[in-house]
Amino acid sequence: MASAVPSAVPSAMERPHFIGIGGAGMSGIAKILAQRGAKVAGSDAKESGAADALRALGATVHIGHAAGHLADDASCVVVSSAIRPDNPELVRAAELSVPVVHRSDALAGLMTGLRSIAVAGTHGKTTTTSMLAVALTELGLDPSYAIGGDLDGPGTNARHGAGEIFVAEADESDRSFQKYDPQVAIVLNVELDHHANYASMDEIYESFETFVGKIVPGGALVIAADQPGAAELTARVRRGPSAPKVVTYGESATADVRIDTVTPRGLTSEVTVLLDGRPLTFTVSVPGRHYAHNAVAALAAGVALGIPAPELAAALGAYTGVKRRLQLKGEAAGVQVIDSYAHHPTEMTADLEAMRGAAAGSRLLVVFQPHLFSRTRELGAEMGQALALADSSLVLDIYPAREDPIPGITSDLIVDAARAAGAEVAACRDKAAVAGVVAGMTRPGDLVLTMGAGDVTDLGPAILARLSN
Repeated sequence: MASAVPSAVPSAMERPHFIGIGGAGMSGIAKILAQRGAKVAGSDAKESGAADALRALGATVHIGHAAGHLADDASCVVVSSAIRPDNPELVRAAELSVPVVHRSDALAGLMTGLRSIAVAGTHGKTTTTSMLAVALTELGLDPSYAIGGDLDGPGTNARHGAGEIFVAEADESDRSFQKYDPQVAIVLNVELDHHANYASMDEIYESFETFVGKIVPGGALVIAADQPGAAELTARVRRGPSAPKVVTYGESATADVRIDTVTPRGLTSEVTVLLDGRPLTFTVSVPGRHYAHNAVAALAAGVALGIPAPELAAALGAYTGVKRRLQLKGEAAGVQVIDSYAHHPTEMTADLEAMRGAAAGSRLLVVFQPHLFSRTRELGAEMGQALALADSSLVLDIYPAREDPIPGITSDLIVDAARAAGAEVAACRDKAAVAGVVAGMTRPGDLVLTMGAGDVTDLGPAILARLSN
């Protein structure tokens, strides 16, 4: 059994104020600090399940942003890269000379003194981190974890455990993953994304190389053998002067942890890997080959940390999914509605192929909401091509998140590319009309997939309600 971990809160974090406290990454750090005894406060743009969960832990959560929300005795203000310099609480922090801490620095502080696993990659971070958190908990190791999504309900994205292991999702989007010093680092894939922060693949590789360079002496890098970007990163790391131990996984014959077979079993998969030349078979309780790869990455990382492979493989079967990762929202009138966070073409293709494999013979209808103007400008054509895997699609307006509009960049780029690829697709400017349009398109046996990283997830219940009527 793991030894107890330090529960003291650094003085700088005793009374933290979070701007955007309801966000996936921010709320997790706030939750762990509250569980460790800090006096947590913060603000967010709207009410949420995460805000309610934090209040239940004693945190003060304001709705809306105002200078008066920042207490005079705050020990620091925690921000993410999405917080703009003119935020009134950030301006007030400068007036009061309250230190400003990036969320990555706060998370790095929480991991100090623990055996940490940092999960990185352009896609699959949340799923893989969740798989590890669930499996280690199932084994009684009581890990701490910080995940970019909820496991089974609001506020379940993070936990302060009594064990010595900390599993964290490591975000490359703003280079913040370079702040961590993991014992084991996972790199699932390396692709060009986050175009506002990276101008080229070379910049992406350099950023990941810096992340890998922070692995503590004696630690290990677990990295995909099959994905081209990961393979290039592996070659670069091995050429470096002080490369960590490298453990590759995948279907390649040269992989250290080789995936022998992935057998679909409805909405689950049976996976057999060869580890040290011996077969090991276990169940992954979510559909799709890419999720099987995520599970094998989690297995390889746990083994690198010293956890027996057979025990960990069995425990991975306890993972049943995370919100917004092919999450079944319900069924009405014989139609299943499923929610997907996929917003990059690779993720979209993987989830659409997974649904095709899991429900052969069913029609697949997609409601897609592009995320970010910059991503649509760079990858809109590929998004449209991915939608050709669906039987029919509706494309909503771009969800801007932290970005201002870019002249000439609209979701029409995706619609036009999808039509050029032979897809049946239509633009839908009125989000409020989507539920009715979808209800008119469906018939019993269909699958409806709401897809994107924005508020398209809110449409699932509305579609189910309209189908029920």
